[in-house]
Amino acid sequence: MILHQEIVNRHQIWITSFQFCLLITEYNHDMAQTYFRNQIFLPQDHGSWVFILSPLLVGLFAGGSFTLASLSLVIAAMAAFLLRQPVTMAVKAYAGRRAKSDLPAARFWIVVYGIIILLALAGLIRAGFGYLLYLAIPGAPVFAWHLWLVSRRAERRQVNVELIATGVLSLAAPAAYWVGIGRYDAAGWWLWILVWFQTAASIVYAYLRLEQREYSEEYLRQVQVPARSELWKMGWRAFAYTTFNLVATLALGLTSILPRVLFIPYLVQWSETLWGILHPAIKWKPTRIGIRQLIVSTLWTITFIITWRL
Repeated sequence: MILHQEIVNRHQIWITSFQFCLLITEYNHDMAQTYFRNQIFLPQDHGSWVFILSPLLVGLFAGGSFTLASLSLVIAAMAAFLLRQPVTMAVKAYAGRRAKSDLPAARFWIVVYGIIILLALAGLIRAGFGYLLYLAIPGAPVFAWHLWLVSRRAERRQVNVELIATGVLSLAAPAAYWVGIGRYDAAGWWLWILVWFQTAASIVYAYLRLEQREYSEEYLRQVQVPARSELWKMGWRAFAYTTFNLVATLALGLTSILPRVLFIPYLVQWSETLWGILHPAIKWKPTRIGIRQLIVSTLWTITFIITWRL
């Protein structure tokens, strides 16, 4: 009888333990479903990553050294970049564009990223780079502008907003450069302008490629390939941006204001733009356009890093 009761007790303990494990698993699943959804805490426009990574890499390599302060800067910059996603999701929820059930997760990640930013900034201030906080000032009104557009369902295809926003992100280049050399140097502003102008040209070119996809089926049946004049009419702005960048860096190099061969990365981008104007992205998927843009931006970043030090 005692043996039977002991077996029953052990069986009940096993069932209770199993039920507890099921509850824990279900709780973790619910937590993951609520707080760890990619669309809440990670940017969904994957091409935007290059606009923060490229300036950081350019500045870090131009600075020539990677210190604890450099790590703090990278963490602060990346967390600030990521913060945009949960804040945007929260604004969409308040504006009725997303379910209110997204708010707990959005608030959670706003707090997480906010704490990371504060800790990283504390490291920078302790290392003597508190003046870098001034670089964040232009970002506040630009971010507020973006959120206002989000609240009005008008954030898409805002090329001018994106051009200004990349100018803010490009400030990561001089910041990383100054941290790398351990002091302020006016050459950092050249890095900012050079990176910003490249990303601006990249955005305008991306919009051109997306616009080329919109040729109607009826139009293509009639002409198959658009006339050269129409292609240039559509692509003149992208060509003007990349041509200006190429000519400016070539001239500044010849006058020894910038490295003489710094025009090479801009020649890569100019060549891609010329090719893209004459070979429209008809029926291309956005993913294909994005991957090609990523490859070109990666080549630009690598060649810039190399030629800046020559």
